[in-house]
Amino acid sequence: MLPEIDPGIKVAAQMPAEPTDAELSFVRQMGVDHVVCWTDASNSNSDYYRASKKRYAEEGITLYGMGNRDVHNQDAIVLNLENRNAKVEEYKRHIRALGEAEIPYTTYAHMGNGIWSTERESTRGHASARGFDIENAKEGHWAGQTYSLPLSHGREYSEDEIWENYTHFIKEVAPVAEEAGVRIGIHPDDPPFPELGGIPRCIFSSFEGYKRAMEIADSPNVGICFCVGCWLEGGDLMGKSTVDSISYFGEQGKIFKVHIRNVNTPLPHFVETFIDDGYQNMYEVIKTLQEVEFDGVAIPDHIPDMAGDRKVGTAYTIAYMRAYQDRAESEVTS
Repeated sequence: MLPEIDPGIKVAAQMPAEPTDAELSFVRQMGVDHVVCWTDASNSNSDYYRASKKRYAEEGITLYGMGNRDVHNQDAIVLNLENRNAKVEEYKRHIRALGEAEIPYTTYAHMGNGIWSTERESTRGHASARGFDIENAKEGHWAGQTYSLPLSHGREYSEDEIWENYTHFIKEVAPVAEEAGVRIGIHPDDPPFPELGGIPRCIFSSFEGYKRAMEIADSPNVGICFCVGCWLEGGDLMGKSTVDSISYFGEQGKIFKVHIRNVNTPLPHFVETFIDDGYQNMYEVIKTLQEVEFDGVAIPDHIPDMAGDRKVGTAYTIAYMRAYQDRAESEVTS
């Protein structure tokens, strides 16, 4: 079953699972009433999830989603390593705990050797920002693990293996998500380069890959965490533009969460930048979400350093997003 979600775009903030009073005030001061959080295996249980949800609810804030870093981007699942089955069972427990806590969403990513970046670079105003240049790429990282070239796991994997392992995973977890009433949004590969460290990024690095993956899942509870930044990183490699892809998957009700992030250029070399400073007109993204009646959350993502305080960049981005949302609601409705 699908969880009940109020209609409309929900501009949200990514916040700690155990917020301080100051952090709660910051969220409300921005006019935000939805948040998403992350934790790890040590807190992956329904009691912890309920407590986090209750803490936010006391301030009039809805906890829309909770991610678990220890069942996200797991090479064991993507590559069918010896602890694959144990990790899949751990993921199922996470989903069931979310259902028991009545938290309707979680993000999942299917990268076998982590997120890859190169040296930080400067964007507008000499702000420090994440960069990626394939000519200088050496290693990926996730949750304390480092995955290095030339072969991050000692051999080359085939695309068939990656598809088979995804199919095994999603057929195991989709029925659990349906029973628990939890949405799973699958995040794109970051970066969506065709192959890194001997592992093909052949599923969540293109429009056609996502289309096939959704057909294999064949579940109303399996959809997309649509990271605009990753789609822009891929550029022509994605097969369809950001806006066209949002139109297609949004009309199917398959987009559950959106990451708002801009980049200066697509692969092979990109630098993340501010919401109003990349090659994508971000208003067109918000407008398209409004047109397809998206009802999930949209959050700022990977914001460049701003004034030496992460809260400044968050507030700047959310202010833009809320203004875009107001304009889109007015234009699309009229």
